[in-house]
Amino acid sequence: MAARDYGQYGGLSQALELVGERWALLIVRDLLVGPRRYGELAAGLARIPTNILAARLKELQAAGVIRRAPRSRIIVYELTPYGRELEPVVLALGAWGYKALSDPRDEQVITPDSMTMDLRTAFRPQVADTLPPTAYAARFSQTELLIRVDGSNLDVTRGDGPADLAFVTDSGIRRLISGEMAADLAIASGVVEVVRGRVALLDRFATTFHLAA
Repeated sequence: MAARDYGQYGGLSQALELVGERWALLIVRDLLVGPRRYGELAAGLARIPTNILAARLKELQAAGVIRRAPRSRIIVYELTPYGRELEPVVLALGAWGYKALSDPRDEQVITPDSMTMDLRTAFRPQVADTLPPTAYAARFSQTELLIRVDGSNLDVTRGDGPADLAFVTDSGIRRLISGEMAADLAIASGVVEVVRGRVALLDRFATTFHLAA
């Protein structure tokens, strides 16, 4: 179990004792995207010391949040059903934190899993349900994601692929998702570079993925 003990009896204090240690919720965030090997978790959380990663994994296992599972002669970490119940909590925290998000510091990076969860957070299924199915191939700095939207279903995978719109951007995508910048201005100012496909679909992307700052 986590070392933190608040000495209080209640749901929130119990939750913080289970997942409130530093890095714990970021490990949960990455595992919400999919099972990960130890090395994949370490690569996705590049600044986490190895002893802290090992300790957090042990604590989360003891709490019943994650488990070790064999996959073709390798061991991966995955969320338990109890751990997956944290998804709406993680998404809500992400939306709340997004309101205070500004331009990144020099040492801050976009990872595939962090961007995937940001897209899940910003996704508006009720809006997407009224739009035609659309696939986007997006490169956020060094992170390439294939984003498929079909009605209220969202599928985000790593890499490139066939898409109705392919574009390149960086942390400036925040301005588009927040509504601070319209799609045409994002293109004109260089925040987004359209590589292929219909330019007008960037407006559909901004309508589908929106988080008010």
